Amino acid sequence: MKNFSTVGPRLAWAALFVAASATAAEPIKCEFRPDAPDQHVVVKGDTLWDISGTFLQKPWCWPTVWGMNRDEIANPHWIYPGQIIWFDRNAGRLRLGTPIAANSGANDPASQRLGPRVRSDGVGADAVPSIPPGVIEPFLTQPLIVDEDEMKTAPRIIATQESRVFLGQGDKAYVRGDLHGNTAFQVFRPGQPLKDPVTQKVIGYEAAFLGTLKLQAEAKPGSGSDVHTFTVSTAAQEMGKGDQLRAVPPTPMQNYVPHPPAQPVDARVAGIYGGVTHAGQHQIVSINRGKLDGLDVGTVLQLYHTGQTVSDSTAKKSWFGREQQVKLPDEEVGSLFIFRTFKQVSYGLIMQVTAPVQIGDVAKSPE
Repeated sequence: MKNFSTVGPRLAWAALFVAASATAAEPIKCEFRPDAPDQHVVVKGDTLWDISGTFLQKPWCWPTVWGMNRDEIANPHWIYPGQIIWFDRNAGRLRLGTPIAANSGANDPASQRLGPRVRSDGVGADAVPSIPPGVIEPFLTQPLIVDEDEMKTAPRIIATQESRVFLGQGDKAYVRGDLHGNTAFQVFRPGQPLKDPVTQKVIGYEAAFLGTLKLQAEAKPGSGSDVHTFTVSTAAQEMGKGDQLRAVPPTPMQNYVPHPPAQPVDARVAGIYGGVTHAGQHQIVSINRGKLDGLDVGTVLQLYHTGQTVSDSTAKKSWFGREQQVKLPDEEVGSLFIFRTFKQVSYGLIMQVTAPVQIGDVAKSPE
């Protein structure tokens, strides 16, 4: 299991504990399940989301019921296999403890109460992550969402070493365009347009990730050439003349702390990764809202099937003999965990789900 870096206090505190903000009508209620156990022994493979699901009606509410301070909730190295999570019913909190020794004579879990603390041996190596990391790791830096303006200004490969059709690792690529001081780039090829299910406007393009390039020699002013020389670092797919470049994004934060959006969100599922028509638990979808709409990493949204419009044969017909058309309520089907955001689009991981998710389904602020 990979090491998980810490989340900034802004996400872990301000965004988490202001569910009852000026933009929200009511605070988010984090209620415990009526069948919640007294305790849970942490095992390898657990996630905080899954563990919390055994105690809470809304698993993503776990940060609000630990009773931690700002530094503790931001520290990813606070829960490990072998520790005990127990339900303090009187305080309405989850607590962290350690196994009770057989000869200690202590039977009260409260006597084993511990505060979260950082380990000095193998820090983070076995720490329990927030969500399943293996599912989303391939999506943290690619595939890519690019908008039309970005495609117009992105540097592009204009020639290849020895006029080769396709480039492989170690080959040279000749590039034109403004590098903005960057030296490491992803190579992409724009794919099909991603449309907003409501407006039908193009909100981005899902681009194929082809590999990475490293700057070898930047074009020198006054040399008579504005062409940069690159070397292929990795080749995931065939790349060549005409393919475009995008600076490699910074290493993403991977200790995702769930929180409701800072402002009301009413989004729609715009696409399902892999080209399928329906998605289930732990599959990736894109929605038609992004950074410009206030979404950030860790935002949790509720998923709904849009209520169908049906004829009410029990109501009085119109003057023209037509039956009244009524819209059925939207039906909640699951939750969506946002783990990567672009300007107008975000990638989300489907968590609990009771029915397949499809394009056009609603994703909105938790109630």
